[in-house]
Amino acid sequence: MCWIKSELLSKIKTINNHTLKYWLALLRVPGLGCRTFLKILDQHCPEEIFSESEQGLTALGLKANIVSAIKTFDWGLIESDLNWLAQPNNDVVSLLDPLYPPQLKETYDPPPLLFVRGNKQLLSRPQIAIVGSRNPSISGRQTAFDFAHNLACEGFVITSGLALGIDAASHEGALKATGQTIAVSGTGLDRIYPAAHKALATEIVTHGVMISEFPPGTVAKASNFPRRNRIISGLSLGLLVVEAARESGSLITARMALEQNREVFAIPGSIHNPLARGCNALIKEGAALVETVEDILSQLPQYNQLYSLKPLENNQTELDLAQQKLLNLVMFSPTSVDVLVGESGYSAETVSSMLLILELYGYISAAPGGGYLRTK
Repeated sequence: MCWIKSELLSKIKTINNHTLKYWLALLRVPGLGCRTFLKILDQHCPEEIFSESEQGLTALGLKANIVSAIKTFDWGLIESDLNWLAQPNNDVVSLLDPLYPPQLKETYDPPPLLFVRGNKQLLSRPQIAIVGSRNPSISGRQTAFDFAHNLACEGFVITSGLALGIDAASHEGALKATGQTIAVSGTGLDRIYPAAHKALATEIVTHGVMISEFPPGTVAKASNFPRRNRIISGLSLGLLVVEAARESGSLITARMALEQNREVFAIPGSIHNPLARGCNALIKEGAALVETVEDILSQLPQYNQLYSLKPLENNQTELDLAQQKLLNLVMFSPTSVDVLVGESGYSAETVSSMLLILELYGYISAAPGGGYLRTK
């Protein structure tokens, strides 16, 4: 679990346009990975790093090549990032942002920054990740579509990686049901990979959200995709694998999910189908065998307790005092989550949970451009 010292949080509890450029710069320092970034955050604001002496940087345990890269950093790169962020529907969420997904924050190495296109409110909603073969059978593709559609109807956001095959079918099933789907990209969000999914990506940005830990301009590289996969599993309450060979990226994602203490589900298949061998192996290793959506719901009792999968009848007596207090703070015009956190005194995670309940009950709805508005 990642924690930043409370005294540092008091100094950098928000990121404004001035400090954002230092976060973006630290992200782009060659050789400085996610874990080193988080280690730095445990002691210093990113802005302090760029004003630190070489001796001071070395004392932090940074390697000589990283120290050199910080002292000679090309700030022109940040101008391109800021220009991208200035475009409509583009955004970035930092680890300190109330909208940073709480599930992901609890993992070993959460991305310090998430670049976002679309409805970032979905990031804190309960998610099921669906992954599988890039070359599935016709029945495998239909299975992924159907599970995504039905899980979305149950209130879950469907998360996947925009890849060919099972990923695409999962996004399409969620879009057909509710539009609530998250695509985690292995490139910068100014690039679509694979290029064949440009239209699908546009639909996801319009109705759901695309995210990436990679800054704009990042091209597709093999090393990017395992990093992307830990985000897919880290965002979710559980991971469903549909058709996967024994040696596949989907099984790597499943193992990441287990390391992150997530539920892992697998669709069984014929012993004669090579695309079923990965799923069958996962089941042998302890993954839950899944034949219906109910099989998944039964493994997530905490979700049933917290979120009440089916919307209940609209009656304010169903709300407890804390939920009623929060509802009274939501205006009939768009109200930001930051305002609700500040005025309620509840944590961002608590507010996000209660907002979901209020939305499921029909008292509020997500507002275009972020925030919530009261509907009755």
